[in-house]
Amino acid sequence: MDTPRICDYEGSDYHTRFWQGQGRDYEDLAERAALRRLMPASGDTLIEIGAGFGRLADEYRGYQQVVLFDYSRSLLREAQAHLGPDPRFIYVAGSWYQMPFVSGLFQTITQVRTIHHAADVPALFAELARIARPGGKYILEFANKHNLKAILRYLLRRQRWSPFTPDPVEFVEMNFDFHPAWIQQQLRQAGFSPGPMRTVSHFRLALLKKLLPTNLLVALDRLAQPTGRWWQLSPSVFVPAQHPSRSQVAAPGLFFACPHCRVSLVTVGQGSLTCPGCDCRWGFSDGLYDFKEPLPTPA
Repeated sequence: MDTPRICDYEGSDYHTRFWQGQGRDYEDLAERAALRRLMPASGDTLIEIGAGFGRLADEYRGYQQVVLFDYSRSLLREAQAHLGPDPRFIYVAGSWYQMPFVSGLFQTITQVRTIHHAADVPALFAELARIARPGGKYILEFANKHNLKAILRYLLRRQRWSPFTPDPVEFVEMNFDFHPAWIQQQLRQAGFSPGPMRTVSHFRLALLKKLLPTNLLVALDRLAQPTGRWWQLSPSVFVPAQHPSRSQVAAPGLFFACPHCRVSLVTVGQGSLTCPGCDCRWGFSDGLYDFKEPLPTPA
């Protein structure tokens, strides 16, 4: 089976280049407002898919155990430095196509501003459905192909791809926009039940952000977000989905599983986890679990 392409932010300056002092306070606050509205406020286990440097980690303070999951070790190290020694947070590096967790583990799954890097959304959704607890919630944000700007550009013949067709569009390498109807269809096929959508970042225009106070834009955006139930014309869309209760919950005490064969892992010493099924060894160092590549086989 071919491995889907993966976007790797290892060693990138994503935090400083895209967020820190870059005039995106409005987008950040509008996304937090949608997340608070859709996400259960408290619980025992939560995982953020593509957590990066931990931008949204403070939204999860109602949870007992929070996994920040990302493919980039360096971004997770930034999150560690930012959040400090908080025992609730578990930092895990790995591929979202081969999640290193037992099935039925997480009560809540969040994913914001990362699925646009997913080359194989059905495979991703299948893995998230596997690790979701029965009745658990998945809060997804995706880049909307069917946004007003794209529609106008298409009608004026300033872009080739149609915002009305359901298939994802890769507008630059490893950056995808998705049609809301297609996302809903893929969620259902993976076993999730999608709920009413919320549209976000309605006023993502440089001129508006320059002329109007951020708090006013966020307040207006919050008022407009529920219209996503009927139409989706904003660049960003949130959709809540629920996992069916017919699946199995993880057995008490089980957490990590081999991403290759899904057998529960055994802790060996202080620096590694071992798979009894395929003998793969996975690293653990300075609070970071590393499942990007297995450790070398001992001589």
